[in-house]
Amino acid sequence: MLGKRLVGVITVKNGWAVQSFGFGRYLPLGRAEILADNLDRWGADEVLVLCIDRGAAGPDLALLRRMAAKGLSTPLIYGGGIRSVEDAVAVVASGADRIAVDALLRDDPGVVPGIEAALGAQAVIAALPLGVDGDALVSFDYRTRTRAPLAEATLALLRAGSVSEVLAMDHVNDGGAAFDERIVELFPIPSVPLIVFGGLRDPDQIRRVLGRPSVRAAAIGNSLSYGENRIRQLKSKLGALPIRAPSYLRWIDQ
Repeated sequence: MLGKRLVGVITVKNGWAVQSFGFGRYLPLGRAEILADNLDRWGADEVLVLCIDRGAAGPDLALLRRMAAKGLSTPLIYGGGIRSVEDAVAVVASGADRIAVDALLRDDPGVVPGIEAALGAQAVIAALPLGVDGDALVSFDYRTRTRAPLAEATLALLRAGSVSEVLAMDHVNDGGAAFDERIVELFPIPSVPLIVFGGLRDPDQIRRVLGRPSVRAAAIGNSLSYGENRIRQLKSKLGALPIRAPSYLRWIDQ
């Protein structure tokens, strides 16, 4: 795995890719599989698909199969509607390389070790919407719109190594101007690698955040959706970070 990575994020609601603003407002962007194909060609190091409204419907396997049919060469992470070991295995069988779990951490955290046993910890990411109250890190529940300290059951899973990375999502600045770097500073288990997400668009901040030892990847959604040069331009501004250089051959239309 690369030392540092740029992850292109596709947020999906009602079957369509959308631009998210604080997990509360959404602007339609188009078909998620087309955006995934674009990010693959444009040089993202990973593609993260977050289906935010699956709930009891389970994971969107049809979407994953459409993405797999595109022949993506970029590793694919999928999150949304995963409620069981069987769901997780089905997601990987349908084309994802790794999975991200969020609601499951609150609703039934005891399932996560079973997923780890089936897929390996390297295939499991804990997706945590986070924020800061005063000088304390808090977790945001987008279903109840409430914030609370990180649950002990979640922390136990992280300490046990049941997940490979944490997707640390700044729910306040999602779709905003700047990621709250206090989330990284206050994260309670420094040994757990982080993928940071939410409000990342300024190259100077992305370079600074990626320079932190605990941060393995910067996940970027909205700002990568409006032009094929964005990833190449961004990577060119990140200096000497151990990150894959953009491949110009992938810019040629096939």
